[in-house]
Amino acid sequence: MGSRTVDLEEGSKSASSPDQRLKSTSESSCLSIVVLGASGDLAKKKTFPALFNLYHQGFLQPKDVYIFGYARTQLSDDGLRDRIRGYLKTGKADSEKEPSEVVSDFLSLVAYVSGSYDSEEGFINLDKKITEHEHSKSGSEGPSRRLFYLALPPSVYPIVCKMIRNYCMNQRGWTRVIVEKPFGKDLDSSEALSNQLGKLFTEEQIYRIDHYLGKELVQNLLVVRFANRLFLPLWNRDNIDNVQIVFREDFGVDGRGGYFDEYGIIRDIIQNHLLQVLCLISMEKPVSLTPEHIRDEKVKVLQSVLPIRPEDVVIGQYEGYTEDPTVSKDSNTPTFATVVLRIHNERWEGVPFILKAGKALNSRKAEIRVQFKDVPGDIFRCNKHGRNEFVIRLQPSEAMYMKLTVKQPGLEMSTTQSELDLSYRQRYQGIVIPEAYERLILDTIRGDQQHFVRRDELKAAWEIFTPLLNDIDNGEIKSCTYKRGSRGPEEADKLLARVGYEQTHGYVWIPPSLQVD
Repeated sequence: MGSRTVDLEEGSKSASSPDQRLKSTSESSCLSIVVLGASGDLAKKKTFPALFNLYHQGFLQPKDVYIFGYARTQLSDDGLRDRIRGYLKTGKADSEKEPSEVVSDFLSLVAYVSGSYDSEEGFINLDKKITEHEHSKSGSEGPSRRLFYLALPPSVYPIVCKMIRNYCMNQRGWTRVIVEKPFGKDLDSSEALSNQLGKLFTEEQIYRIDHYLGKELVQNLLVVRFANRLFLPLWNRDNIDNVQIVFREDFGVDGRGGYFDEYGIIRDIIQNHLLQVLCLISMEKPVSLTPEHIRDEKVKVLQSVLPIRPEDVVIGQYEGYTEDPTVSKDSNTPTFATVVLRIHNERWEGVPFILKAGKALNSRKAEIRVQFKDVPGDIFRCNKHGRNEFVIRLQPSEAMYMKLTVKQPGLEMSTTQSELDLSYRQRYQGIVIPEAYERLILDTIRGDQQHFVRRDELKAAWEIFTPLLNDIDNGEIKSCTYKRGSRGPEEADKLLARVGYEQTHGYVWIPPSLQVD
């Protein structure tokens, strides 16, 4: 059978207005979702649970949707269902069905096709199965939608996308492809990958997923910044001293040493997740909420970032990292990094943006910390308590709180530091915060690319970090050693102090949900 051809522009344009996006979600045309790499960890731990939750909440209708798993592993339909069943959690049963019934109903919509990723026969068979589903749902002429989720290593993206392009393109509606990070290892490899995919699909058909953009508090950044008059006059270099974006894990690379040693913490976390957060924190107000307008502003920020200076970098490696048998004994791969970025524009000139990520540290959290400048002419000596800070806790215990100085209750005129606190678990009781993958898969079905990485955005991000990564790979910047369960290398704290960050000693934020009367 020869390859199938279809116009690159066919069904690929994203809906540009909220009304159009809502309309595209409610289309009655059948939807085929194909999870490539269906037998792997990412698929069973993230992709299928996200699809199940969308089904359980009514966003995927059984009359329209069918889900195909595709991988090299020899499995039956029931074999795949058994693999993923234990990862599907309902939270609580609805009014009509027990949790086990909901799971079983969802699994009845899941089928499996076995085949190699470079096999014409495998993808021809996959297309046959999809077409049979489409005919059964909407007839031989009715509209249809096809979504391919590549839960695969980037090394096989080109050949898999070529097979999709040649043998599985939709003839009666749109085809969209979700690809997972990492998108290359540096600028050259990323551009080569983008060129390969760009020859097969239009930019409107490619959805580069960064799950951080699907997190509830990350999605709230634009609303908080641009919908509140309070922040508009404060959000600039005249009032903000520094911004810190932090990702901390209290475990090492146990079980992932081989993969991690090839990439390191900068490629794994900072160049993508934390840099995306930086864009949303620092970008100018977009013309509208149209995805392209938002992504235009993100690209402008990235293009304004100055080259990283060696003195603005500290990398580290926790003790015992090289004892992992899958890790090279002389590895210089960082498991910790603090990188200071500087944005050369009118709003942010002189404000350091501190991106910090590490493994095997003393806590697990991800947060944004906007630290304001000292109070001028301070008559209360407030500065002894620490600066005002606006903190956005991304995980765990999602929250936003403002650290500020207040009067200590009592007869004396003494001051202390407290907070104005919006803790989601307390404020939004009974509301389940969706997982990032749920939101992003739903956005893909709707054709909304706002929370996905555009090609020029990806290129600009790699242009920032590739010179630094080359220096690390060449051994020109050495990793410091730090103890497991610590804050990381002492050199990193010294760097933070040098660029102006002032740590508040003795202050601990306790979420209201954890406070004891």
